[in-house]
Amino acid sequence: MKDTTKFVSVKYGKKGFEFKTADDKFLLQIQSRLQFRLSTPTDQDPLTYNDYETKNKTAFKINRARLKVGGHAYETWLKYYWEFELSQSNLLDFRFMIEKWEYFNFKAGQWKVEFTQERFTSSGEQQTVERSIINRPFTIDRQQGATIYGRLKGKGIADFNYWTALLTGTGRGNTANDDGNLMYFGRLQWNPFGREMEFEGSDLEHTQKPVARIAAAAVTNRSPYTRFSQAGGGYLEGFEDGLPGQYRVNQSNIETAFKYHGFSWQSEWHHKEIIDKLNSDNTTRMRGYYVQAGYFFNGAFKWFPKNLEIAARHATYKPNVKISENSQSETSIDLNWFFKGHKCKLTAEGSYFDYQDKTLQQESGWRARLQLDISF
Repeated sequence: MKDTTKFVSVKYGKKGFEFKTADDKFLLQIQSRLQFRLSTPTDQDPLTYNDYETKNKTAFKINRARLKVGGHAYETWLKYYWEFELSQSNLLDFRFMIEKWEYFNFKAGQWKVEFTQERFTSSGEQQTVERSIINRPFTIDRQQGATIYGRLKGKGIADFNYWTALLTGTGRGNTANDDGNLMYFGRLQWNPFGREMEFEGSDLEHTQKPVARIAAAAVTNRSPYTRFSQAGGGYLEGFEDGLPGQYRVNQSNIETAFKYHGFSWQSEWHHKEIIDKLNSDNTTRMRGYYVQAGYFFNGAFKWFPKNLEIAARHATYKPNVKISENSQSETSIDLNWFFKGHKCKLTAEGSYFDYQDKTLQQESGWRARLQLDISF
């Protein structure tokens, strides 16, 4: 019998260069991505009053340099994926998936938890230069663990997705738990038009039939950390470096998204409480939200450039809901020129920040950024 695995086809597809055996038992996809960014007066979001007083730090940098590898092995439904950040030598993702049935799938490894659409959507497929100011305090980011997920597709509007996961709860790259407590995560998503919506910014396809999602998610965790990022576990302003099991963090999120004829919308509303279990259960509650929309105006005005999208976002964050004056806000306007969809695009952004802390110190400021993102 002829061994068909010896015959391999090579092509370039949606996820980069693809190497596939003739019997489709094995698939290897390789993709690279570079992100170049120019920013002034600084690139980072201001977090404290002093951040507004710093000198101009105009910078040009390679913000991201990624290598992505994925595919399937032995069966088309036995999938794998890993992603490496070359500029920082960080292994971001490594996961194994069993996706044989639409209604029941399994994943294990390290990945971005599907808690928020803004964080879960790839940075290369965002509608703006970067995620909003509420991403930092509310993201669960990458965790290690296992999850069950799927799509429950009924008739008409009875269309849902679900995710439920058990996670270590100590962040990217941390292979050990600090105590006996795991992170528990759940998400339920309703697809009201009976079609599943991808986690991708902008309506590049100029969707002919409306598509939307309404989702609610929740997570609880006990660990030394009050926030997570690509770097792993960390601490929000005002919280000391934690001991094992010091902070109980409970979070919830309600989000919406919609696309139709070149118009796109998305929003998130977050609530988070941090309970210091080593200091008399002292509790801090915080809230945040953003709303974001974009439109290809060529759909309304034929003279408008077809590849140009205009988008806007407003975000507000309250680090402590008990202090009414304590808040931060961001308003951004973005112009996207798509050379080849999200694979090659140029984004120009202007942002205005407003800040007031609990001592009533107030400050505001502007930032401008220009970014080229290319995948191949």
